[in-house]
Amino acid sequence: MTGGYDYEEILLVKTAWFYYIGGFTQQEIGEYLGIPRLRVNRLLDKARKNGIIRFSIRENDSNRMEIEQELIKRFHLKDAFVVPSPINGRDVNEGVAQAAAMYLCEHLDQNSYINMGYGDTTSRILNYLSNSSQFPVNVVSLTGGVNYYLPNTRSSIFNARLYLTPAPLLMKSAEMVSAIEQEPSVEQILNMTTLAQLSVVGIGGMDENATIVTNGMLSSNDFLLLSMKGAVGDILCHFIDKDGNLVPSDIEGRLISTPLEKLKALGNTIGVAAGETKVAAISAALKGGYLNTLITDENTASQVLALA
Repeated sequence: MTGGYDYEEILLVKTAWFYYIGGFTQQEIGEYLGIPRLRVNRLLDKARKNGIIRFSIRENDSNRMEIEQELIKRFHLKDAFVVPSPINGRDVNEGVAQAAAMYLCEHLDQNSYINMGYGDTTSRILNYLSNSSQFPVNVVSLTGGVNYYLPNTRSSIFNARLYLTPAPLLMKSAEMVSAIEQEPSVEQILNMTTLAQLSVVGIGGMDENATIVTNGMLSSNDFLLLSMKGAVGDILCHFIDKDGNLVPSDIEGRLISTPLEKLKALGNTIGVAAGETKVAAISAALKGGYLNTLITDENTASQVLALA
């Protein structure tokens, strides 16, 4: 070092700038500076250790990552994916459905099978996924109700193979459910669910706009009775209380739907839901241990953590 000039320090800064800001490869930097590539690698390593290079994540992104890690830690999840909350009144379900479709694309190959639950959000996921996937998506239904899994009218491309339970979602009696579940075509789908790589379910809240009410499957009186019994939401139309326990009802015995204990045993369930009306239901689903991964937005995630 002479006259305050530190050649090594200048070389460190210059090498770091070329690599991280200029986008040059280590080989290109070595050729430009006239030093071996191995020396470039060592200079970059020294620049990191000496604090010349400091990595930081944008504050908003950092907050979401902290929320994700808290969700994973508190509810023993395998993963969590928290997206920015929408602004200007945009539909929060649309954003999380798109995020879920992207998440699934990263975790699937052309030989993968996905179990899919019933609901508005899962229907959106299926449409996004089947329109964006590079190969046909193999989807196995977790419930009855064939029409709930069919593409919406906006879909111009529906790149999916659907393996659907050939039965309604809600039957007239428990005896009819028992009989239908013994049909070979239904048994085949039930067996396929145990072999799928991933399972995707929505989480319903107990508000008047719940899909299960708006589609006419349950009456407002049915819904009110379930709420009076302590239900805070549903998974696959199985209603649960604030602690994630199943709420007994006449409806439960008439469902063609994967039981919650079986869903839990799969160990690969991704819950996708968002919105203030679903906070209690998401919390209950997490407490019940039915989810292995949660995809939601930042506002909802924060409220879930505050409620827990």
